[in-house]
Amino acid sequence: MRIDDMELKEEWQDEEFPRPLPEENSDSKEDREPVCPPNTLELCGNRHMKRRLSAPSLSFNLENSEGSMRSSDIFDQSTDDIDFDIDDLETPNSSEMLDFTENSHEFEWEDDLPKAMGKEEKTYNESLITDLEDKTGRKWRIFLIGEHKVDMTAIEPYQQVISHGGYYGDGLNAIIVFASCYLPDSSIPDYQYVMDNLFRYIIGTLDLMIAEDYMLIYLNGETPRSKIPTIGWIKRCYQATGRRLKKNLKSVLIVHPTWYVKALLAIIRPFISSKFVRKVKFVRSLNDLSQIVSLEDVHIPDCIKKSDRDMNR
Repeated sequence: MRIDDMELKEEWQDEEFPRPLPEENSDSKEDREPVCPPNTLELCGNRHMKRRLSAPSLSFNLENSEGSMRSSDIFDQSTDDIDFDIDDLETPNSSEMLDFTENSHEFEWEDDLPKAMGKEEKTYNESLITDLEDKTGRKWRIFLIGEHKVDMTAIEPYQQVISHGGYYGDGLNAIIVFASCYLPDSSIPDYQYVMDNLFRYIIGTLDLMIAEDYMLIYLNGETPRSKIPTIGWIKRCYQATGRRLKKNLKSVLIVHPTWYVKALLAIIRPFISSKFVRKVKFVRSLNDLSQIVSLEDVHIPDCIKKSDRDMNR
């Protein structure tokens, strides 16, 4: 059998099925006839070739302009009318291409990061928060990063509890200052509601302030026991804190620790990470703190400064 004599078909349609094979009880005469080998690939009779259509040049203009083409007009045209040569298509030259800078993939951290407290610049990027006020005059803040909605009216007297203390080391390692003397007293009305909103405010603010690693300075001085959060609240806050904030936290400096704070840390130790416990350090005075990190941009309440002077006379 010569391959040159074979007739090749590109494809056949599937509307017709192959004829059934002959049954076992077929005529013996037909069984005795020799079967000639096929000399064509046309296995199932004459087939109709599928009609191939070239893709038309479509216009995505939604208006009924002269340059736009309706779908009904496309099917009315023949394939000869809508064929086109790809070599004739125009491509934009270098002057028409979008102009990207060489370092367009790099971020301008200096413009978006918070500045140290006490300066005129904002300590956060205003595009990442939304401040609202409802009909009753109550103010709300929505942190767009973690989608935290905070009742700013409820926590207005306690916003100084967290502040930005500048940077340490090389890079953008932030110093976050937490002054527990600004926490609400447990005797105020709606204490739990205020604490829940205060936690969301703290987490949302941390997301805005932190770009890389950070250090947390916990100022425990001049804080009565009634202002120290409960164990349950601390546990919920620890579990709700995102992985990024936990991982980027490099050290926790507890300044002026009391026996109650040390005992509280020992109680909550079973449900916190051992890595977190190793990051905690106790600092006896502000002078010792200044040996660890620069206090130039760290906001320390006046009451804590006075208490520190009295203890270290």
